[in-house]
Amino acid sequence: MKSVMIVFNQANTERVEYMLDKLGINGFTFFEQVQGRGTNGGQPHRGTHTWPEMNSAVITVVEDDQVQDLMKTIHKLDLRNEEVGVRAFVWNIEQTV
Repeated sequence: MKSVMIVFNQANTERVEYMLDKLGINGFTFFEQVQGRGTNGGQPHRGTHTWPEMNSAVITVVEDDQVQDLMKTIHKLDLRNEEVGVRAFVWNIEQTV
C-alpha cells in the first residue's frame, strides 16, 4: 500500500475531489487552509493581505496498482494551469490498523 499526499491551490478543490471519485478512491483525509510555497519559484500561499491565496491538501492510502493512474491524473490537472500548481508525494505504508 502507498500513501499519496496531494497539495493544491484551493481553486482546485472540486477538481481534486472529482478526480478521486472518478478513480474510485473513497477514503481520504482533507486539510483546509494549508500554508506554504512551492519549491520551483512558487509564490507564498499564506492567507494574508500580501499573499491571499491558500492551499489545501488531501492524503489517501491506496493499493500499489492505483498509484500510477492517480499520479498521471494529478499531472494532467497540474498541466491545466501550472501557475495554480498541484504537487503529489508518495510514501510506502508499512502497516495500518
